[in-house]
Amino acid sequence: MGNFSINHYSRIVPGERAIELEYIIDMAEIPTFQEIQGGGLVAKIGDPGVAPYIVRQSESLKRGLTLEIDGSRLRLDTVSRQAILPPGAGGLPTMKMAFVYRAALQPPTAASLCSLHYVDGNFPGRAGWKEIIAIGGPRVVLAASSVPSRDRSLELTNYPTDMLHSPPQTLEASVIFKAAPPGSEDRGGSVTAAGWLGPMGMRLKANRQGTPRSAFTDLIKSDRMDLGFLLTAAFIAAVLGGFHALEPGHGKTLVAAYLVGSRGTARQAVVLGATVTASHTMSVYALGIVTLYASRWVVPEQLYPWLGTASGLIVAGLGCTLFVRRCRSADAAHTVVHEHTAVHEHHHESHRHHASDTPRAPLSFKSLFALGVTGGIVPCPAALVVLLSALAIHRLAFGLFLIVAFSVGLAALLIGLGLATVFAGRFMSRFAARGPLTEQWLPLLSSAVITAVGITLAAQSLASAGVLRV
Repeated sequence: MGNFSINHYSRIVPGERAIELEYIIDMAEIPTFQEIQGGGLVAKIGDPGVAPYIVRQSESLKRGLTLEIDGSRLRLDTVSRQAILPPGAGGLPTMKMAFVYRAALQPPTAASLCSLHYVDGNFPGRAGWKEIIAIGGPRVVLAASSVPSRDRSLELTNYPTDMLHSPPQTLEASVIFKAAPPGSEDRGGSVTAAGWLGPMGMRLKANRQGTPRSAFTDLIKSDRMDLGFLLTAAFIAAVLGGFHALEPGHGKTLVAAYLVGSRGTARQAVVLGATVTASHTMSVYALGIVTLYASRWVVPEQLYPWLGTASGLIVAGLGCTLFVRRCRSADAAHTVVHEHTAVHEHHHESHRHHASDTPRAPLSFKSLFALGVTGGIVPCPAALVVLLSALAIHRLAFGLFLIVAFSVGLAALLIGLGLATVFAGRFMSRFAARGPLTEQWLPLLSSAVITAVGITLAAQSLASAGVLRV
């Protein structure tokens, strides 16, 4: 999710006569793309529209910050503003903005304790690294603080952007400070007057750990359009699509579990693999439309956990349905065996064989289609980056071509896996005698696996949304 992140950094420096706030916002590729599209900007610092945009942003972001002393809100004045546009994945830029705000204290801080409360209310709900620190300014010491005095990210210049390393989520701080005793200004982590931030106090730098890139997203940046390159690019995209199918999720577990337990056909293997792929591809286009036209009302990255939850719950429901059907089928077969055994003992073996061939009530085509759709409904962030990059550099046809090739590779692997499962099952059935293991327990186990996969997907998605703690 690093391509979606909006990362926050605040450094609070209480002083004797003023409080200074260093505030940094680091936007990944997709929110930067949205800002550029919405503001009609060109992604270059020298563009005439960038400077007015940064001025507007400094005022807009300032309105989202609350700084209070002993319950009274302070007015923030802008001291300085900076911006850089480091390159990101797929040829898209990222954007980092830094501002220094200052709030005067009236009257100047005396020896009594002052209670400071700070809230960062900008970009609510957006994923990202959110960090606040507080240090004592000139002639001030901190008596207590809810946030540390040292940062983990070095002012957002060295922090992971893949959102898998438990990023801090601090957007609020409480600090108690007072005037330092004479001669103690430089102790206890205070900042001397020479270290007080000013218009040139910050040196804005790009993050050393760039947002995630891949060979797939880098393809869109090539200037070549000859036939040889197009064929090579299609092959690379297809291979990467196949590798993408091997990552967690993407329906391969569902495809294999269903086909093993139901003695599925080659036709079902093709339908499942193709449906998962089509769903995965269409979800990329749908999220691209949301990113372009509806991001004011819908936060794109917030859709991921809810799509994953819905997908998991539907899959779990289908797994439960299969489990119940196969339990009933097994009970019916067991009843047939005992009834015929009681009446005609000498026909026991033939009736047992007949009962074991009782149909397993496989999913209907509609349910099979639903299983495939829910297995691939969560879109691939890398494919979305390629789509938005293609729009940004006006190469939409090439971007769609790459996504189609990527999807072909994804489909080929899923369908190949499904067909291999079907034919392997047929091959093994020639050597394995039919019995309770293959006729009853294996179908029940496959249904249980599908249910477990669905519950796991739903739980992981709810955890990523912060609804469930695991």
